[in-house]
Amino acid sequence: MIVELPDTSASEINKKIIGLREEGGALTLGRVLTLVIAPDTEEALQSAVDAAVFASREHPCRVIAALPVDGDAPKSRLDAELRVGHDAGAGEVVVLRLHGELAGHPASVVLPFLLPDTPVVAWWPTTAPEVPARDPLGRLAIRRITNATNATDPLAAIKSRLAGYSPGDTDVAWSRITYWRALLASAIDEPPYEPIESAVVSGLKSEPSLDVLAGWLASRIDGPVTRTVGTLKVELHRAVDSVTLSRPQDGVTATLSRTSRPVALVPLARRDVPECLAEEMRRLDADEIYHEALAGIGKVSYQ
Repeated sequence: MIVELPDTSASEINKKIIGLREEGGALTLGRVLTLVIAPDTEEALQSAVDAAVFASREHPCRVIAALPVDGDAPKSRLDAELRVGHDAGAGEVVVLRLHGELAGHPASVVLPFLLPDTPVVAWWPTTAPEVPARDPLGRLAIRRITNATNATDPLAAIKSRLAGYSPGDTDVAWSRITYWRALLASAIDEPPYEPIESAVVSGLKSEPSLDVLAGWLASRIDGPVTRTVGTLKVELHRAVDSVTLSRPQDGVTATLSRTSRPVALVPLARRDVPECLAEEMRRLDADEIYHEALAGIGKVSYQ
């Protein structure tokens, strides 16, 4: 069910939410967190809400999306859209479109809709502030998710995350390589247990996940790590053997090859945003490995 509330107020929206909840029999106690989305376009809003609805099936939550529509409007106006039931996954969705002076104060508009005694996660699906923890919406949250992939300059965006990092920050580009990191770690966790002497990460120039993957490797090995543009693959070189994990750019199956061992085929499709968002919502503490990977990007050699 989708309910439109044009030119409304926070109190009217809350009254309607309570009424819809009573009609549907939903309980606030079933919500484990509040997800606040800060899109900057209508297109980003719709795709972000769809991703949040998907993630809510694993993490029942209230989703609040605040979209500044027309900051130059002479009169402040709040338009709301409420989604419950099938259209909201395992939660409820509150879409707020802000006009006039309200467009410059999304945190103040969002505040009345936060669930009491539940953690808040903030997500910027496109453009993110330089220091998310200092942003008014970021101050409300204990977990802050950005998405360097959608930035105008993805490499510059993922590199800038280090300077603006605070415990609780993460990026979709990081969760996108979870399976890559797991496969690489398992591939070298076998005899002869020799240290990695060098690594090469290759792929699209516009894929920041590969940059943070290279940074993760640089933070873990005592040797050079090179980031190149080309076929999607990661090469790990040791004194006695090499490990290569490669996949067609749009493929779903990767090839894992090791010196003197049979080639293995493993499922490794590109993870989409809803899946990555669901993973990031599983933990609410600081991700120290992500922080170390960001710091490692500075050690990576680019070719």
